[in-house]
Formats: sequence, C-alpha cells, structure tokens
Amino acid sequence: MDDEKRQRLEENGWKVGSVSEFLDLNEADETVIELRLALTKRLRQLRTEQGVSQEQLAERLGTSQPRVSKMENGHEAVSLDSLISSLVELGADRREIGRIIADG
Repeated sequence: MDDEKRQRLEENGWKVGSVSEFLDLNEADETVIELRLALTKRLRQLRTEQGVSQEQLAERLGTSQPRVSKMENGHEAVSLDSLISSLVELGADRREIGRIIADG
C-alpha cells in the first residue's frame, strides 16, 4: 500500500497493519502458518499434475475425500504429519519436502 493511501485511511480512523498484527501472531505462529500453506499448495499441485482426484487420493491414504479437501485448504485440524505423509504418497521425496519447508 502506498503512503498516501495509508495516510488517508489513518486520517479517517482506520488502523493499518499486517495480518500478523491483526491476528496477534508471534513469529513461531506465523512460521507454522506459512509452512502449512506451502505444504498444502504443493499437495494440491502434485495431485492435480498427476490427474488424481481428491477421492482417489483419499482412497490411497485410507481417509475420506472431505479430509483431503481439508488438507488442501490448510484446515487447522490437519496435522503437518498428515500433510507430509500425503506428499510422500504422491511421490515427493525428502529433498522436495525439505525444499518446500526451506522456501516456505
């Protein structure tokens, strides 16, 4: 956001800040959220690149299609372990997962 727009908003009583400030996230929370988003993005990419439906992936993982949807949408109820296991099921190796984690 440019300085002029920020100034106009603040003059009209608006508070301008980051998502982290709005949600009162500490650095650790922010890092975990960014990591989860990177893993979910790659999970969706790998699945669609391979032409695998959510239902097919769910069957391979021994879970349900709604659960796969939650994985791909970064739902907080899905563990990072589940995301990583799903990536491995789709062929991601340790190096790729490491790159996802490193690059965020």
